[in-house]
Amino acid sequence: MKRPDPIPPHLSNDFAYCREIALARNESLPLCARFLSRRLKPHWFVLCAFALTARDFTRLRGGDDDYKLQLIDDWSRRLEQARAGQPDHPILRAMAHVLEATGLPEGLLQELLIACRMDVTNKQHETLDDLLDYCRFSAVPMGHLLLHLHDEMVSTPEVRLSDKLRHSDALWTALWWTRFWCDLGQDGRQGLPLYVPIREMERFEVTPEMVWQRRFTPMMGGLMLHLVDETRILFLAGAPLIEEVGHPFRLELAHALERGMTLLDRIEACGGNTLRTRPELTQWERLGCLWRTLGR
Repeated sequence: MKRPDPIPPHLSNDFAYCREIALARNESLPLCARFLSRRLKPHWFVLCAFALTARDFTRLRGGDDDYKLQLIDDWSRRLEQARAGQPDHPILRAMAHVLEATGLPEGLLQELLIACRMDVTNKQHETLDDLLDYCRFSAVPMGHLLLHLHDEMVSTPEVRLSDKLRHSDALWTALWWTRFWCDLGQDGRQGLPLYVPIREMERFEVTPEMVWQRRFTPMMGGLMLHLVDETRILFLAGAPLIEEVGHPFRLELAHALERGMTLLDRIEACGGNTLRTRPELTQWERLGCLWRTLGR
């Protein structure tokens, strides 16, 4: 990957705009960007602003599905236009520079838009494997983009690239699943799909109506604790990535894992009830995550 150049002065406002979007929506992001290098952090904010804006199209109130798909398709077209040197939006002007300066593959950004289209056309997933397939387009590309940014898309004598990718995919999918379970009581009200798979709901005798109505039952608690266990398995499968990449990227991933696992602990502590209140980390819990991260 090319080494990013300093941000051109004429794009400073566009990068500031992307940073503002990313920081304002920090709860929606898997990384706090606390340990990303100063050189790469602006590029990460641009990627986040692009993805968050696309996701906003999927949750427009009052817009029918055809209109939402039209907006996503238009965002895709405008990304291609930016890549060709004709950006027409602050995020896309910044993105055009990022793509040029870093050599990031545009295809990964287009995969994020595939996930947005899936959010519009598929309101619920049948199985956990189907949810994994969805994360192949929503979570996995973000991990690959960060690997590209940090020049980690290579094999070394100690670590094969295939292992990095496999661990990255598991870690980022776990981060996505954690967000799904935390947002369970909010997503339906924002027009997003119900990410809990149908088969898992049937197994615990839970119905979609129980979720939409925020009606918590012992069966719902059992379902959520089961999903927490499945997510922990993914975190453990992705944890080796932390030792396979260099600093400071290693610290950023460790911090994300610590925060994700602590959120799972919070869900477990409340018996799996995230229908009315979104779990948030307390100040002490955030400090604990930071301390354990630095301890690595």
